[in-house]
Amino acid sequence: MNTYAKYVVSPETARMLSLGHPWVVADAYTRRWPEGRPGDVVTLVDDQRRPLATALLDPGERVVARVLKHGAMLLDQAWMNGRLEKALAWRHTHLDLEGTNAYRLVNAEGDGLPGLTVDRYGEHLLLQLFSRSWEPHLPLLVGGLQKMLQPAGIYGKFRPQETRKLAAHSRSLSRLLQGAPAPGRLAVQENGLTYLVELEAGLNCGLFCDQRRNRRDLMDRAKGRRVLNLFAYTGAFSVAAAAAGARQVTSVDASARYLEWARDNFSANRINPKRHEFVTGECLAILQQMAQAGRRFDIVLMDPPSFSTVGKSRFTTGGGTSDLVAAALPLLEEGGLLITSSNHQKVDLADYLKELRRGALAAGAELRVLASCGQGADFLYPVTFPEGRYLKYLVSVKG
Repeated sequence: MNTYAKYVVSPETARMLSLGHPWVVADAYTRRWPEGRPGDVVTLVDDQRRPLATALLDPGERVVARVLKHGAMLLDQAWMNGRLEKALAWRHTHLDLEGTNAYRLVNAEGDGLPGLTVDRYGEHLLLQLFSRSWEPHLPLLVGGLQKMLQPAGIYGKFRPQETRKLAAHSRSLSRLLQGAPAPGRLAVQENGLTYLVELEAGLNCGLFCDQRRNRRDLMDRAKGRRVLNLFAYTGAFSVAAAAAGARQVTSVDASARYLEWARDNFSANRINPKRHEFVTGECLAILQQMAQAGRRFDIVLMDPPSFSTVGKSRFTTGGGTSDLVAAALPLLEEGGLLITSSNHQKVDLADYLKELRRGALAAGAELRVLASCGQGADFLYPVTFPEGRYLKYLVSVKG
């Protein structure tokens, strides 16, 4: 039996915990909690001192505690190994990983390790901590992963909530925890294609594995088509379209560095980047220029970040999507496909469809949704945690 300190939660939080939610959000009750440190293991109790859950403290954050188990437990190596074994077993059973060695091994709340993810990139692993509460327990996690998988190296990266403030210092976020370092650019496989990732630099490594299934879907649609990929980043969707036989792929991004990385991804797949188009600039402005030039496409894809700033331009999913849709539709052939994606957790599917509706009405066009997808099966989430279903990927036909 554990002897963890008891922390009283509000009646509303007790109700949410009884429904299986894994978070305690800061409120008047948590402000009266005893002083603790990130990573302290505590027992959450109701106002009658009845135990509800075992959790990790994260003082000072909006999510002030994250539930490890709805009930009693002991956070030790045996418990950690049990969580990791179950996560690996689920992926072995339910994932089709043919031609793929880049995917998520542990998805935070979905695998009972809230605030923590583990991604595999070839023979290396990348741990991402979205809460300081996991730092004291890294030896348990690293030890378990090393014993079960024997990776070449394990990296750790802390991902604070206000990542925008750290953009200029992001190179210091990642550190080697165990094993050998990865090369500057590590080649990994997804859907039989090669992508180059960087595990030591930047907030992101160059490949978003949650879109793997959606890139496979694009490959099924792209043959012979003219494809415009907005917010192309390192060109993962562009490579997928070109490899599937797209007539031409135009990749647009505000970052010249990312587009150079995209060209390298084309070359890594023996696709001549000179046969395709790479345009550096703010996407809305580029759309306007292309419309004036009479450009036309069969598929327009947009997967913007939830928030971005380029010069004086500011984009947010909740307010900018409709403008992008309105600007993109005049470039899309009748019967062409508009593929829109958002990873913004706070924008649900109903609100996202309203953004698409506003954009279509502004452009005087009709859109019909052919398919609605989310993240892949390695990004599983509990039914008690709807926030875990964050990715929205819609394929719509114009006309």
